[in-house]
Amino acid sequence: MSDADDKNRKHEERLAEWAKSGKEGTKPVNAATVILLRDTDGDGDLETLMLRRNSKIAFGGMWVFPGGRVDDADREGLAEDDELGAARRAAVREAHEESGLDISEADLAALSHWTPPPITPKRFLTWFFVAEAPESEVVIDQGEIEDHVWLSVREALDRRDQGEIELAPPTFVTLQWLAAHRSVGDAVEDARNREPEFFSTRIAVSDDGPVAMWQGDAGYEASDANVDGARHRLSMHKGVWTYERSE
Repeated sequence: MSDADDKNRKHEERLAEWAKSGKEGTKPVNAATVILLRDTDGDGDLETLMLRRNSKIAFGGMWVFPGGRVDDADREGLAEDDELGAARRAAVREAHEESGLDISEADLAALSHWTPPPITPKRFLTWFFVAEAPESEVVIDQGEIEDHVWLSVREALDRRDQGEIELAPPTFVTLQWLAAHRSVGDAVEDARNREPEFFSTRIAVSDDGPVAMWQGDAGYEASDANVDGARHRLSMHKGVWTYERSE
């Protein structure tokens, strides 16, 4: 077994244990994240800002987009049910706190919303936004965030395959979506012209490894990865991650 295979296997085991380690009914926390993008001078591949979270906090050691929980201050002056508005404010605030980059709410295009399984120990109901990154320098706090890097979408996926970085399933699926876009303008326009997609994750642990499933997958309702039929899932088997989605 190669070092990459060993690292990916340990990551998959950690995901499987994490998915089973909570208790049903865990109170969820609203959160927001922003995918900051910039164009490159090379082959047209997008670059996105990835941050490495402190190993002692939630999602520790994983590489993520800037983001965090929605604070009470983010809700001030908004209607009680305006979760999207509060999430926009949180995304702007967290981007500044974690990367030192200043963006505006108007820059944000809502892409998706992610709900983790009910049994997970920490449930963050997270809005994902897309925005063009400002040209200023990234400054991290060396507290919650330990490192940062600008990566092309292809490089981020390749590094995960090689066991160099750990990604959560929503990050991986989002990178798959980004891979279909060749410029910042293309990605942001696409996000603005579509309704945000809602993902409510269920994880089945098969003999081969964990499988994350979403609405539309034949095994989703029963949380059974072995059911034949339509696919909307991320299979995480022996270091090989495969995202399948039936048309």
